[in-house]
Amino acid sequence: MRDIIIRKEKLKELQQIWEVNSAAFETNAEADLVNRLRNCGVDFLSLIAKLDEEIVGHILFTEVTLENSDLKIIGLAPMAVKPKYQNSGIGSVLVKQGLKECIANGYKAVIVLGHPNYYPKFGFVPSIKFGIKSGYDVPDEVFMIKELVENSLDGVNGIVKYHEEFDKL
Repeated sequence: MRDIIIRKEKLKELQQIWEVNSAAFETNAEADLVNRLRNCGVDFLSLIAKLDEEIVGHILFTEVTLENSDLKIIGLAPMAVKPKYQNSGIGSVLVKQGLKECIANGYKAVIVLGHPNYYPKFGFVPSIKFGIKSGYDVPDEVFMIKELVENSLDGVNGIVKYHEEFDKL
């Protein structure tokens, strides 16, 4: 595959990013969520994957809270790749670069509500192993966490809360 460029989004690319998310999911809900999160004041990290001059992938991380803790945690959602580029490694490159950026920004852990056969290859494990649960009613195996700083989850537990915009999905 040609060289993929992973970098932070630019303001002029917001429509293309919306189109990537819209194409990757069954509805526009995730694409619209990304736009709402950008505009609601939550801290976020938004990266794009560019192949030649085309944006082919996008990943968004937004701050989440863990009840009874001031641990700096961020949530990965959504991650999207245009259908014709799926299963080509673009999503993996986005996740890996995103995790590096999260570490550089001082986050101690990343949470994801996602496919239990996909995210463990990046070091995600069911968050229930740390006594951490989702604020949503989801199976334990799909709500996962990755420690970015070793032992940062020691003695921490509780319920993760996403920004209220996620409740509109």
